[in-house]
Amino acid sequence: MKIEDLSEIIYEKEENGICTITLNIPKRRNALSFVTFLELWTAIDDMEKDKNAKVLIITGCKEANAFSSGGYFNMKYVTSIPPEIMEEVDLMDIAQKRLCMKLWNFNKPVIAAINGLAVGVGITMPLVGADLIYISEDAWLGFYFVKRAVIPEFSSSFVLPFLIGFHKAKEIIFFGDKIPAHEAERLGLVNKVLAPDDLMSYAREQAFRLIPPKAPSLSLNRTKRVMHDYFKDVISKTLDLENEALRASFETSDFRAATKSLITKKEPVFKGK
Repeated sequence: MKIEDLSEIIYEKEENGICTITLNIPKRRNALSFVTFLELWTAIDDMEKDKNAKVLIITGCKEANAFSSGGYFNMKYVTSIPPEIMEEVDLMDIAQKRLCMKLWNFNKPVIAAINGLAVGVGITMPLVGADLIYISEDAWLGFYFVKRAVIPEFSSSFVLPFLIGFHKAKEIIFFGDKIPAHEAERLGLVNKVLAPDDLMSYAREQAFRLIPPKAPSLSLNRTKRVMHDYFKDVISKTLDLENEALRASFETSDFRAATKSLITKKEPVFKGK
């Protein structure tokens, strides 16, 4: 995929080195498809090759009233993807190993500005891929995997317990309860809660603090590389395990019940099968 082919994200680069990716699929509340993941990979790859690109801010478009409502796995949509794009998409990489490892190995600072609900991959992606997370006080997080009879992805099965401890992580994943912004801050899942009108301006202020002349960008890049390098293998292995478990989950009766509940708007009745 080429930069000029991007359609589900807006990718902007400024001469000062600040780059911004805006998730831009308002009709589905910024739910991320396989194409969105490929576009994110493409933009990050472009930043890697651009010596002038210093720091990345990721946010959601205002029209969606969400940062991201999670993953978008609609087979009718998949059949509409042009063949040349499908050649670059791996439908079996449900946990998004390719994009996750790209972000984990990306040496430049990444700031996530969560300006609305962040559900499923809408929170696991910034949790693993961002270095700093700022959130609007009216936003919230949803680790809703159990409600869909699946498991977490994007290596969050490792990263979430690493950040907040096994027992709290299990509580969050096992029950899938909504997490308000201030609770997310208390848990250490985000760095700071801000008023909605202040979120992007604050994220940009922090971005300026991470680029010359206020910061030695090469030193920051090397610091991030050293901090991340030790965990590369466990991140990779976790993604493989997540992909294996997700594929198995998709074949269960419980997953079918969860999928049906999205259509009927009724609580699913799980059988443990």
